Amino acid sequence: MSRISSYVNATPVVDADKWIGTDSVNQDQTKNFTAESVARYIRINGRVAVAGQLIYQYVRVPNISLGSFSLLGGGLDIEPFNTITQLNISEQDKTPQNVVSFLDYLVDSDILIGEQNDITNFGHYKVTAYTIDPNNNSFYNLSLTYLGGNGSIENEKYYDIVNFTLAETVGDKSYIFTQANPNTVWTINHNLDKFPSVSVVDTSNTMVEGLTEYTNTNTLTITFTAGFAGKAYLN
Repeated sequence: MSRISSYVNATPVVDADKWIGTDSVNQDQTKNFTAESVARYIRINGRVAVAGQLIYQYVRVPNISLGSFSLLGGGLDIEPFNTITQLNISEQDKTPQNVVSFLDYLVDSDILIGEQNDITNFGHYKVTAYTIDPNNNSFYNLSLTYLGGNGSIENEKYYDIVNFTLAETVGDKSYIFTQANPNTVWTINHNLDKFPSVSVVDTSNTMVEGLTEYTNTNTLTITFTAGFAGKAYLN
């Protein structure tokens, strides 16, 4: 047999490529291992660590095995993401790592549940509660509010669960209002869902003081002693 270093490198690696190795669970037999099977092992067992990523398998029956999640009370082979409001989830994921403290920390935060190898199947949820299951203290019940997504979960498939925030919700929100015609009262519908601070300039970019009154978290008025045109910066 030739030296291994004498063989030509195969690039790119494809799923059907093989390595020779030892099967430790079958009396150390020599077997072939495909690139696809090695990648699958690494993926579903979390052998490449990604901070904040949990790996679970969906099963129909709750409280069955560590590393699994199901619907509270049991589910079907296929369950649409937009119908899910509660999950029964193991205290350990597939890696296995204990996730209790992490998921408890995520209460009132958003998570994304996405199918491995098919991100077109995903659900975006807000975690509203996380409590120990009264029937099995190795499982917890996760209460969820559906925010968006596509597709369904399917029996025995694997899913990644991660903390998730849409890019448009990251950081503080702001709004620029333009008053084109001179007026003493500016009414601003900003839809920021908060009471923002307000800075006003005239058309020469000179700061102008006015009386700001908040109608609600999405509308305010500014009253001035004299009418003028300009801009209001809300943040």
